[in-house]
Formats: sequence, C-alpha cells, structure tokens
Amino acid sequence: MKISAIALLLNLLQIAVAAAPVEPMTAPAEYLSKLASFTAESPLESNRRTITATLTGYSATEDQTDETPCIAASGYDICENPTGKNIVAANFLPLGTKIQIPKLGNEIYVVEDRMHERFNDRIDILFPESAGGRAAAKVFGKQTATVIVFES
Repeated sequence: MKISAIALLLNLLQIAVAAAPVEPMTAPAEYLSKLASFTAESPLESNRRTITATLTGYSATEDQTDETPCIAASGYDICENPTGKNIVAANFLPLGTKIQIPKLGNEIYVVEDRMHERFNDRIDILFPESAGGRAAAKVFGKQTATVIVFES
C-alpha cells in the first residue's frame, strides 16, 4: 500500500510540474554586455597572483615627476589619457601590467609609469586633475592593500 501512495504522489507531482508555466530565463543587458566583453586578453581570463603592497598617490606635476610630467615611462600621455585608463606607477611590475585593487573597487589599473628607484615596493596611483590632482593624492596618503596582479 505504501508503494502505491508514493507512486500516486510522484504522478501528481509530475502532473503539477508539467502544468506549471515555464518562463524563459533572461539576463539583464548589463550582465550580458559584461560577459561579451570578456576576451582572451581580458584580465579575468589571465593568470593572477595576489600581493600586499604599499599604495601612494601622485599627480602629473614636475615637482612630483620630472620635467615632462605628462609623459609616462611607457611613452603614454597621462595628461591627455586618450583611452581613459586608470594609471599607476610601479618599479617592480613590467610596464603594461594590469592590476586591480579590491579595496578601491573593481577598476583595472595599468602600469604606465615608474617611480624614483628608492620606491621599489610601492604602487603610486595617478590622480589626474579631473579627479582632484595633487589635493586628492595627499588625501589618499599612504595605505597598504591587497593587489591582484594579472599576468599574461
């Protein structure tokens, strides 16, 4: 008798599931566009390592750089910044390396510049004039944070 009661319940469940309307799954356009932007060159697809680093801020001024404050060590014009990159300087990472600083959000930063040789263990974040420049860099100060380094 127990077996037939269980069989009856299973049959009722199958009928209920079959009768339930099924709505197609849709994903928000924003999510789909993010998925579409992931390519083989995307940092999310690369090898990564996590480090702890000292972070400081700088602005593109002669007293904080050299006599050509707008031209990074890579040759990139950081004042014009035609591609809208988030730029950092670091001596211990190759130029062009992409990093992420989770403490500061999901943005990707690109190593385009170098620092004075005595700062071999720091990452210096560029604060362009549009983001408050020197004043914002001073407010940022010196911090320690976890940094994700994306290696190609």
